Amino acid sequence: MKRSDKIKAIVFDVGGVLSLGKNSRWDGKEFVPSGVHEDIANKLKISLDQYIDSIDTNYVLAIEGKISEEKVLNIFSKNLKISKEKLTKFYINSYRKHFTQNKQLFKQVFKLKKLGYKVAVLSDQWYLSKRALMPDKIYNKFNFVIVSCDVKMRKPNQKIYKLIIEKLNLNPSEILFLDNQIWNIIPAKKLGIKTILFKENKSLFKNKIWRSLFI
Repeated sequence: MKRSDKIKAIVFDVGGVLSLGKNSRWDGKEFVPSGVHEDIANKLKISLDQYIDSIDTNYVLAIEGKISEEKVLNIFSKNLKISKEKLTKFYINSYRKHFTQNKQLFKQVFKLKKLGYKVAVLSDQWYLSKRALMPDKIYNKFNFVIVSCDVKMRKPNQKIYKLIIEKLNLNPSEILFLDNQIWNIIPAKKLGIKTILFKENKSLFKNKIWRSLFI
């Protein structure tokens, strides 16, 4: 691919792309994720099953922004028998323990911005993962940031991809989207967005489409 193919914007996922799980790995087919929820269960000295039952559908609703931060923390606090303040601290610390900013990729992201590309974020997060993994000092540098809990929809709902297309004010074919999950890549492709399935930095930096951006 050459620069003449007119990619004008690059959109990045956060978890597994811009923020890497310290203990997660690509097993050849999919990512084996870091253990934030296991960590919280251990801190609370309960089984993982008991913990999952305690957060259940409310966690999903929080990712979709269909329940407020205050309400979801009230529910979690009651079910898990721990104060909201302490639980919040547990979550923030655990996300920061299990994830690290992908500094190598960030360097290239902001190099692309200097080259004239728009750079954006499209990520599924709930309130506390967003707070822990997406510091303003870094993410304010992007042209657009769309997070599921803020816009009340999540991937792979096509509406969230249409929203980023609208925000960028570009044709889908002028956008490149990076995500580490194939089921999030598929709806983007269907809309005509160019895509790269992110596995790790080494393979991305060798990717022909990615390399062509710097020509």
